Amino acid sequence: MTTPATTAASRNLAACHLCCKLAPPELHHCPRCGAALHLRKSDSIQRTLALLITACLLYIPANLYPIMITDQLGTSEGSTILGGVIILLHHGAIPVAAVIFVFSVMVPIGKLMAMFYLVWTVKRHTPVSARQRTTMYQITEFVGKWSMVDVFVVAILVALVHLGGLLAIRPGIAALCFAGVVIVTMIAAESFDPRLIWDEMEERNRDN
Repeated sequence: MTTPATTAASRNLAACHLCCKLAPPELHHCPRCGAALHLRKSDSIQRTLALLITACLLYIPANLYPIMITDQLGTSEGSTILGGVIILLHHGAIPVAAVIFVFSVMVPIGKLMAMFYLVWTVKRHTPVSARQRTTMYQITEFVGKWSMVDVFVVAILVALVHLGGLLAIRPGIAALCFAGVVIVTMIAAESFDPRLIWDEMEERNRDN
């Protein structure tokens, strides 16, 4: 008979976040590298959910307001994220438009949906594969760091395009909001404790 899978927490062991060594949490610090030890992140679900809601609120003005403002011969013209994608498509720059659309629209929305789904499955104790959810979390955490393409493009253009007052590009308020979305979602991914997924699996095995 196979032994049911158990977590380190059920054996009163904490995994170090830096060197992955298992040690009793009573030590408070890893005996190998000295990092802080704790069984689980405190209030992980509540903090993650609050950060995700904040990111959603920031994502609204990030798409409604101009992310880039062009000043040319005394006239100003703003461009939103989707407006910039449409302009690039109109000028035939399909690869650039596709990159901006994927990393500035699809990736943030996908990351928010994935994180909400993970929080919901842990909170509701849904019978979904723990391995699949862990893989989803790892992918979400990795891909989300590449969501600031628009902010980087605007920053480069602001630094390079300034032709003696004839043409100038400056960032709009949406650039700040979009940067806030990326930063807050990254913090939300860090605040979420994926070990809660495996705690739930262990509880189901124990009940069975």
